[in-house]
Amino acid sequence: MQGSMASDWSKLGDKLVLRGLMFHGYHGVKQEEKELGQKFLIDVDAWMDLKTPCQSDNMSDSVSYKDIYNIVKDIVEGPSQDLLESVAQLIATTTLNNYSQITVVRVVVGKPHVAAPGPLDYLGVEIIRYRSTDDVPV
Repeated sequence: MQGSMASDWSKLGDKLVLRGLMFHGYHGVKQEEKELGQKFLIDVDAWMDLKTPCQSDNMSDSVSYKDIYNIVKDIVEGPSQDLLESVAQLIATTTLNNYSQITVVRVVVGKPHVAAPGPLDYLGVEIIRYRSTDDVPV
């Protein structure tokens, strides 16, 4: 689920990349979405300086992909939200709050099974959250 602004994000530097995470959750406005649930596709980019872990080859100098994966899993499989925007925001803020070395996080939440008048991969939202205004690219 690559975004169209990827070239602008190159100014942010190094990042951890999680693509195509799939979980069953109960998010949506319609009652049947809350009762039956559906599959959600998630992408996460987490920007942080990777120079030290590149040189040390030591996991303690980085953030584990599995830890970010578990944040996404807990939120998507957790309490129901009406909007995908809320799901994405929870993932982004939890990631930033749990890992001070992450300066920017991008989250894409997609619903592949939606009632639409034609074929599609998914419909969804994409958000980017910055730890501070110093992290916003110019």
